[in-house]
Amino acid sequence: MGGRYARALFDLASDEGQVSAVEADLKSLKAALRDSHDLRVLVGSPAFSAEDKGKGLVAIAVKAKFNMTTIKFLGLLASNGRASSLASIITSYEALSAKARGAISAEVTTAVALSAAQAKGVAAALRQALGKDPEIETRVDPSILGGIKVQVGSRLFDASLKSKLDSLKFALKRA
Repeated sequence: MGGRYARALFDLASDEGQVSAVEADLKSLKAALRDSHDLRVLVGSPAFSAEDKGKGLVAIAVKAKFNMTTIKFLGLLASNGRASSLASIITSYEALSAKARGAISAEVTTAVALSAAQAKGVAAALRQALGKDPEIETRVDPSILGGIKVQVGSRLFDASLKSKLDSLKFALKRA
């Protein structure tokens, strides 16, 4: 579902020459979704009508001075009852935009924030492995205990301590 809406928005933004502006709007909206419990409730809860979701999303977009294409899209998305798909639409749009630029997006998850030197090392390793410059989005997730998880498209490289402990636990149960 998210892919179709993302493709439609990407095509519209391309026609208007607004791909990067819409992407910047969606990245800030993605951060807001991640950081705001109230926004996640508004978007995901069936207790709010499509009209209320549309008003809320448009009000946020106007306050944040989003591009008019993004504002209209958010209103349309809510009126079609698809506001709950917003996160997947944003992810799909980012992938389409990165592909159009010839870049590859990678999500790097660590237990603690990476230092500048570590981030540079991860970027260099990904550049060598992928053959392209990666656009890295970092996340901190203390539940992985240590190590690193890197997701590029549908591929996941999991060198986290939690997954290693889980596999050891599974191996011990089988023995």
